[in-house]
Amino acid sequence: MTGFRVGVVDPILAARPAADAFTRANYLTAVTRGVDSFWVPDHLNQLFPRSLWKQKYCGLTKLVPKIDAALEPWTMLGHIAARNRVGRLRLGVGVTDSGRRNPAVTAQAAATLHLLTRGRAILGIGPGEREGNEPYGVDWSKPVARFEEAMATIRALWDSGGELVNRDSPYFPLRDAVFELPPYRGRWPEIWIAGHGPRMLRAAGRYGDAYFPSFPHRPVDYKQRLDAVRSAASDAGRDPMSILPALQIFVVTGRSHEDVDEALDSELIRAFGLNASDEVFGRHGAQHPLGAGFAGAQDILPHGMDEHTALSHVANVPAAVLKDAALTGTPDEIVEQVAQWRDYGVRYLVLGNLSFMQRSLRKGVASGLSFSRIVNAVKKF
Repeated sequence: MTGFRVGVVDPILAARPAADAFTRANYLTAVTRGVDSFWVPDHLNQLFPRSLWKQKYCGLTKLVPKIDAALEPWTMLGHIAARNRVGRLRLGVGVTDSGRRNPAVTAQAAATLHLLTRGRAILGIGPGEREGNEPYGVDWSKPVARFEEAMATIRALWDSGGELVNRDSPYFPLRDAVFELPPYRGRWPEIWIAGHGPRMLRAAGRYGDAYFPSFPHRPVDYKQRLDAVRSAASDAGRDPMSILPALQIFVVTGRSHEDVDEALDSELIRAFGLNASDEVFGRHGAQHPLGAGFAGAQDILPHGMDEHTALSHVANVPAAVLKDAALTGTPDEIVEQVAQWRDYGVRYLVLGNLSFMQRSLRKGVASGLSFSRIVNAVKKF
């Protein structure tokens, strides 16, 4: 099968000895691997309990002292583009927040990166998470409604041709707004939309160039949601097959089953499972440690958890939930899992190596070799 593409995502955490040391190493490795794109997240902080960011739980703390020292994504992508002249990977934010950032500023940032990189920018966007909004005074009561208005605002500004824009909106009204940045060679950055619920799927079909959800759901769920996105695109008068089926997913891997099991038993990797919803836990006969009906990553607020509380929560994350929320196993096993996603419609896969967050720094670094094997194999799909 041809036409399958692969990207990688870096967490852009301030590292030692230079703030961009970890990210720069990952970017140069991505260039060496010959991937299609390099992605960064948009977080003010992370979705893991900061109380567990200690060397006894995670070896990576020797290189990255603070888990919540998240670098700003648009600045980082501009820095990567300017500093690294080797390789011409596409550069994406996976994904930016439609509520915390005013959409006019997002439109400007994406268009600027697109111009400076000669058409390599991708605007990944979604409604965001509670942890990046509520603690900072941003209303979190209607994230999907804000997302819809943000998308309409970005499109209105990009399509304005420099004319004054007036648009009523309960969230982002425009009054004689001006947007005169030009598209690069007549094309704006592609918009890749992350979402799961029915209303977000309709928005993806109406506004998106790609459907780009993240963890956790199953291949069969992805196919059903992709069908809903394409149906919404058709309803909006768009070509449904123009929507690129993409996916961002994380990997826990190692050279052997023993290495994989050891990684899955690490506290920080188990904490990743708290980002799964109670629905996912229910599929494995368990209840989410944060309560029945808990929505997972979109609603988690991990920063107030003390060490004892965090440990008690991660102890109740079944291994089966981790295997549902990520790709886990040896490289050959993960390649087989990716093939299932391909068979259910995915044509662009963005991978993140979660294995770095295990207890052993040595094995975390060594997992990069297994991760490379996976990327190289998937590129051949």
